[in-house]
Amino acid sequence: MDKFTQHQGVAAPLMQSNIDTDVIIPSREMKRVSKIGLGEGLFANRRYTLPGGREPNPDFVLNKLEYENTSILLSGKNFGCGSSREHAVWALKEYGIKAIIAAGFGSIFYNNCIRNGILPIVLDLIVIESLSAEVQENPQSNQICINLVKQYVESSNGKCHSFDIKPAQKVMLVEGLDAIDVTLKMKDEIFQFQHSYNKDFPWLN
Repeated sequence: MDKFTQHQGVAAPLMQSNIDTDVIIPSREMKRVSKIGLGEGLFANRRYTLPGGREPNPDFVLNKLEYENTSILLSGKNFGCGSSREHAVWALKEYGIKAIIAAGFGSIFYNNCIRNGILPIVLDLIVIESLSAEVQENPQSNQICINLVKQYVESSNGKCHSFDIKPAQKVMLVEGLDAIDVTLKMKDEIFQFQHSYNKDFPWLN
């Protein structure tokens, strides 16, 4: 998993609440046996004109030229609610999304983001609406900067907004660790426990 310390990029506003995982990737787009190719199905019901088709909907924000190379999403409350499908996060990651700034997240989706290297940031809705308004004036120029190490979001006008993240989750992102990597950081303690356990209870081996 790539390390995430800081990132600056184009931000696209999806300022609705309750954008669920079926909106992020419809179930018909999850027929693949791997993560590869899921980015094509991201927001398929909004991004394309017909179900199952691939003709771009010119009105959808990610299809607009000014939002080319979007790597940050801005949204409302409860982003990623609904089913627990991890495909939603895989699709976002393959598309190129590095961070999502929302007024709240579905809890399973939030944790899936952390485990796959996407930074979910919770800010007050009024702050996100202000960021969205600023971005829309000139998306390519008015980029957002995120500093995970110091835990702040900086708008193009220099205004900073701090955010919270649990220390263990921050470590996973900053060091580029998945759940297995985190466990392996304690391998010496694990091997020591295993050795002592086998010595104390040899009949269980």
